[in-house]
Amino acid sequence: MLSHERVWAAIDALAARKGLSPSGLARRAGLDPTTFNPSKRIASDGRPRWPSTESLAKVLEATGAQLGEFVALVSPVRQEQPVARTVPLTIPFAGFAAASRPGAFDSLGCPHGEGWDEIPFPDAADYPVFALEISGDRQLPVYRDGDLIVVAPKVPIRRGDRVVVRQHDGPLDIRVLHRQTARSIELHPLAPSGNILVLDLAQVDWVARIVWASQ
Repeated sequence: MLSHERVWAAIDALAARKGLSPSGLARRAGLDPTTFNPSKRIASDGRPRWPSTESLAKVLEATGAQLGEFVALVSPVRQEQPVARTVPLTIPFAGFAAASRPGAFDSLGCPHGEGWDEIPFPDAADYPVFALEISGDRQLPVYRDGDLIVVAPKVPIRRGDRVVVRQHDGPLDIRVLHRQTARSIELHPLAPSGNILVLDLAQVDWVARIVWASQ
């Protein structure tokens, strides 16, 4: 059955296959980043808003999916046996800039408060994880605009890990862990030309390991 809910769920599924958020998929398709946002799926008068055929065509081109694949996602074949999981796995999600706002995390680096959305993520782990969407070119050459990274605040970090770090009253930053002692932490840049950062641990709210990226 062709339903409003299933059509949007199929678009979300194609985005998840490519490791993209809805806005990341829209950018890759050459559309306005807010085109596929959940808030755009219902009109101001409460009526369901359907994606246009033009935007669907651009989604298929951007993801490399065939029309038949999209139709199968909209109308999946009925299983003879009940599936093991009927509710898709989701994880907290925010844009990198939005997640840099005060109050977005608790003291352990887990998402906190308003401003967080959710996205489907089939590889969600048993430990807490959240997703951030890269914006701009500040994280080049490793991460591009629209890339999605998944962060695990309770997973131990080791030398050489790519991490997200939050300083007191500062924005989020992505670095490579080089050395951590009982008093300080040394963080290297993603780009060879960047600066090495040595911080007293008292300056740091939390450091969390990046466990997956949509590269």
